Amino acid sequence: MIKKRFFTMIMMAMILIIAACSDGEVKSDAEGAKSEGSTTDEKSGGSLYLGTTAAPTLFNPYYSTDTSSSTIEGFIFSGLVTVDHDFNPEGDLAEDWDVTEDGLKWTFYLRENIKWHDGEDFTADDVVFSYNIPLNEDYVGPRGLPFEVIEEINKVDDYTVEIILSEPYAPFITITAQFEVLPEHILGDVPVADLGTQRFNTKEPIGTGPFKFKEWREGEYIELVANEDYYLGAPKLDSIIYKIVPDMNTLMAQVQVGDINLAGISPEYMETAKNLEDKGIVKLESGPSNSWEYIGYNLRNDLFKDKLVRQALTHAIDKEAIVQAILDGSGTVAHGPGSPANWSFNPDVAKFEYNPEEAKKKLKEAGWEPGADGILEKDGQKFEFVLKTTSANEIRQQIAEVAQQQLSEIGIKTTIELLEWSAYVEETSPPKWNFDAIVAGWSIGSDPDPTWFWHTSEIENGLNYGGYSNPEVDALLSENTKLSDLSERKDIIGKADAIVTEDQPSTFLYNPQGHLAVSIDLHGPKFSAANTYYKIHEWYVE
Repeated sequence: MIKKRFFTMIMMAMILIIAACSDGEVKSDAEGAKSEGSTTDEKSGGSLYLGTTAAPTLFNPYYSTDTSSSTIEGFIFSGLVTVDHDFNPEGDLAEDWDVTEDGLKWTFYLRENIKWHDGEDFTADDVVFSYNIPLNEDYVGPRGLPFEVIEEINKVDDYTVEIILSEPYAPFITITAQFEVLPEHILGDVPVADLGTQRFNTKEPIGTGPFKFKEWREGEYIELVANEDYYLGAPKLDSIIYKIVPDMNTLMAQVQVGDINLAGISPEYMETAKNLEDKGIVKLESGPSNSWEYIGYNLRNDLFKDKLVRQALTHAIDKEAIVQAILDGSGTVAHGPGSPANWSFNPDVAKFEYNPEEAKKKLKEAGWEPGADGILEKDGQKFEFVLKTTSANEIRQQIAEVAQQQLSEIGIKTTIELLEWSAYVEETSPPKWNFDAIVAGWSIGSDPDPTWFWHTSEIENGLNYGGYSNPEVDALLSENTKLSDLSERKDIIGKADAIVTEDQPSTFLYNPQGHLAVSIDLHGPKFSAANTYYKIHEWYVE
């Protein structure tokens, strides 16, 4: 047996909301962080007012796909393990664990005397129930991928669970951090086909985490309160108010007046944030993000099926100008998937640099010729499409406008459509995939396995929204998770990323730098690409 043989260079999805505001402009919201239940008594810890422009969709880790939902799930539920600020897994519901030499049998030893928020005991039955959800033939959620290697989940006793894999799976320990455990005594009798739409997911989530769900006011806020029976001790914070604001400008303004005491800061407003720091209102935390931003193409659309066309689209976009003009230099140009902050990153991929003439040449080679109005045509079809993004993200809106302008210069017409966040998620994800192209971003997640984004198996119900498929990439990605040797795995992932880059299913734009604004009276937050909310039960407001 190997004791805690970890894959230490894992990545935990960093939940960083990119905020934006007009420099120096201040708006006040009727609600006030300090006027609404917060306290200056360190003993009680006060309230955390966390701001976002992206409303969550539901609180069930086996069905949600957006970062807002995942953030709140992390407060309500606990996993078998968690990760610290340095990507090292450490026990959460599981006090300890073993894995056999062949990597096929994992045994988790659970903590005793942990209570669900309704007072029931947490046991091995909850783990067996939860991990069996994605294995059920009626499961239709988007999170089934990492569970495909599970052959058996066995309850050894009330506080020991044994999981048998069909093959070694390098990301497995990170999966136990990413997928929290749900209560069997509440959901056990619900048909799996109905789990995704249960009232539990939106109105009555019950977990074992440090905070308990209290209320969700659509479009306004989600309120959580301290779990006094949390197994690591009652949180110092009285509550978490997850505030949903209409736009980045409002969010930043509320940071300035103290209505929000923790938020991500958009690079273009770092000057404003630094002014707030100089005034002693906030302190700033920054670091590289484990993510990338992109323009994604729906490859089901005939316009984007030719690789030459997709390469041409990338040649037409001046990514360096986007980084400098929109991000104020707070990011690096991306040429392929992945992040320089991640150990698996491959910098030696093809580079389709800004070159409008090369773009025109490739489009001509692909059969596209200018029509009478200057718009490219082929077989009677004009090259025009809708570019969607969310109305809550100013940076993505600006990127869409730049892309619209620059694509028009090579004879492509685009129309920008802005959607409210939840509508955007619903329209662009399975089963609708209702988009031509999107401006969006991905966080790499708990492990750098790119299978989620590029494997053919992830098209129907997974995160491969664009419908990308390449058998050579599929083979490499299937191989990567079987390798426990990091250097071998990095080589395989790098090869897959190089092919994906050559195929350009997306125009990879940039890797952002992350920034957090933390009010000076809030103690605990630390910028981390691994786990920003590590040990949140120890945070407090003076």
